[in-house]
Formats: sequence, C-alpha cells, structure tokens
Amino acid sequence: MTKPLIGIVMGSDSDLGTMGEVAKTLDEFGVAYEMRIISAHRTPNAAAEYASEARERGLKIIIAGAGMSAHLAGVLAAYTTLPIISIPLRNPNHGHEALWSNIAMPPGITLATMPENGCKNAALYAVEILALADQTLATKYNSFRQKQSAKVVDKDTKLGKLGWQKYLDS
Repeated sequence: MTKPLIGIVMGSDSDLGTMGEVAKTLDEFGVAYEMRIISAHRTPNAAAEYASEARERGLKIIIAGAGMSAHLAGVLAAYTTLPIISIPLRNPNHGHEALWSNIAMPPGITLATMPENGCKNAALYAVEILALADQTLATKYNSFRQKQSAKVVDKDTKLGKLGWQKYLDS
C-alpha cells in the first residue's frame, strides 16, 4: 500500500457524499490519500493531534471540508505548517456561512479556499502542488489539461457545424 500524501478531512459523515469527489479525482491521478471524519467543535483535540502529526506521518497537504460555520480547515491550519486546502461545503439552509468562515482567516494562518463544494478543484490544486516535485504527476496533470482543452475545441467545432438549436437537441 502506498503511503498517503494527502489528508482528506471532513467534519461529519454527512459531508462524505460531497468530499468523496476529492477522493475520486485523486484516484484518477494515482495520488494516495487518507480520509478522516474529525470535528473542529466536537473533537477539537483529535483535530489538533491530526494536524500536528500530519507532517511526521508523511502527508504533504490536507484538504478539509466542512459546512455551516466551517472552522475545521482553520483549526487544522493552526496546528500545522502544511498547506491546507479548504472546501466550504454549501448547505442550502445556511447560506454562504462556510465560505465566509474560510475567507475570514486572520493574517498569518493561511488557507487556500476553493469555491463552495469545489472538491474537484481542491484535488486538482493538490495535484498541482505535488507535481512541483514529481515529474510523473506533472506529466499526468499536463495531459489532463490538454484533454480538457481538446474537449472544448471539439464542442466549439460541433456548435459551428450544427448551430445552437441543433447542438442543444443533439
């Protein structure tokens, strides 16, 4: 088994359906990760321990997702100097509270905050960071970006040939 490089942490098992997208994307690139449920409020000691020991365990990045007041990423950032990528999880009943919690970090404790529910972007950002020191991963990521571009070009060509109404119908 490959040693995990990424820690995926969520505040509750209710976040798993969304945070699973991080794991799916990392799987596509062959990046090893571990996944945990740790609450900033209900298990603060576990959050502190997880973050403070992450570097010694070989993690390079932590991706944290939580909803509502979303303090998880900030708490983890307080206990480690590893990069923390934060995903504010949007709950329709709570507006944008998670996003506001993430972007209101005090100076000196950093978070790379993704869009609300931006799990794929969080995973891709982690891949970009790891690719700085891993040429194989950099090659995979470059190929991914080229394939994305090719898909857009193909869609544009199809739109030009069919026109917008037939394109939508196809």
